[in-house]
Amino acid sequence: MEKDASRESCLLNVSRHWFVILAFASFYLVAEFGCGRIGLKSGFGVMNDGLLPSSVSSTRSGSGVADRCAGRYVYMYRLPSKFNDDLLRNCRSLAKWFDMCPFAVNSGLGPGMEKKGWFATNQFMLEVIFRGRMEHYECLTNDSSMASAVFVPFYAGLDIGRHLWGFNASVRDSLENDLVEWLKRAPEWRKTRGVDHFLIGGRIGWDFRRGADDEAEWGGKLMTVAECRNMTMLTIESTFFDNDVAIPYPTYFHPTTRAEVTRWQNQMRKQKRRRLFSFVGGPRNDSIRIKLMDKCLDSGNRCLFFNCHDKASNCDDPSRVLKVHKNSIFCLQPPGDSDTRRSTFDSMLAGCIPVFFRRNSAYSQYFWHLPRNYSKYSIFIPEDEVLQNKVSVTETLLRIPSETVKEMREEVIKLIPGVIYADPRHDVEHGLEDAFDLAIKGVLNRIAIRQNDTSHL
Repeated sequence: MEKDASRESCLLNVSRHWFVILAFASFYLVAEFGCGRIGLKSGFGVMNDGLLPSSVSSTRSGSGVADRCAGRYVYMYRLPSKFNDDLLRNCRSLAKWFDMCPFAVNSGLGPGMEKKGWFATNQFMLEVIFRGRMEHYECLTNDSSMASAVFVPFYAGLDIGRHLWGFNASVRDSLENDLVEWLKRAPEWRKTRGVDHFLIGGRIGWDFRRGADDEAEWGGKLMTVAECRNMTMLTIESTFFDNDVAIPYPTYFHPTTRAEVTRWQNQMRKQKRRRLFSFVGGPRNDSIRIKLMDKCLDSGNRCLFFNCHDKASNCDDPSRVLKVHKNSIFCLQPPGDSDTRRSTFDSMLAGCIPVFFRRNSAYSQYFWHLPRNYSKYSIFIPEDEVLQNKVSVTETLLRIPSETVKEMREEVIKLIPGVIYADPRHDVEHGLEDAFDLAIKGVLNRIAIRQNDTSHL
């Protein structure tokens, strides 16, 4: 009896000690991670067979601690791997004319460069990068009832990019149709018919907007099928329909701390720029590029033409492209295969003031990331006036007062944090608000507005 009483007393004391320890640990975690997610991170990459990273835990409520994630929670589907990871595993099939496998490494950042935080990132890897950033999003939840938005981690651009040339419509639509059927079975989808759902299209919006089953029509039809019209797709160039929004192309810089960005910004402020303007690119069928190439070559040392049509230039070398932008005051950004260019963001990263010739190249695109007052950070010269020789690009740029140039460059440099994507493999330091963060803010606001409008339900 005495032994049993002694054993019971001992167990009671041990239980009390453990209760105190666990209570203290719970208080610390709630105080430290007030948005309801316990912040132990597993470092899961994107190749995770559709599983959410183990860092995502149950959300807490009723703790009495202010929830800084209120209204910001995002739920991410666990899609079957055929919709994302399998596409990366079969990376040799992603592009017709070159191998995408080197760019699939480092969670979509591509091969690392000599300098920390810099990578040879392909412009079509945004879906992979965005998903990686989402896995480290501080308000990610596994409780869909808490979520203000639902993220669909489908690699839509990588999928359609395999089949844009030489494939019939049924092949192009195959995986997209499978996704729609999967979504229709999800309770989260049925609740709002997709109004609170969003996904990334790492290509221009027209690649997902075929209007018919005509074999001659371009692209897939993911964003034109009835089930997807309520969803929001974030693309690198929008089509101005009401279910897609443009966000920046990925650049080469993917930091994890605010200090890295600040150091780079300060370097760009001190950078000596020996050229009035430059053009990085090659000819297209449209005459504006050919005209600008001629203007650049005729201007002598005032302009540097980096000819991407010439393989010797090696436009795939980020360091060479960056060097041109860094040494230029202005960077010409004519339309390419479409109205927008990745070069716009590469040049801004280097503190170079972009010069646009079509409003659709930026001003009507990136509302969440660039100022509405575009004259603060860029120059606009109407395309028609260049083609008709009504204006001289060189003379226009020379007439801009040096003080105005200085102010515009400073505005461009201030915009750098919001047009880059931080490293998706790591937690991002608080205070560094990158293009991902601005996109999430925009999505949440857009969804809240649309949910108040019940006309589409």
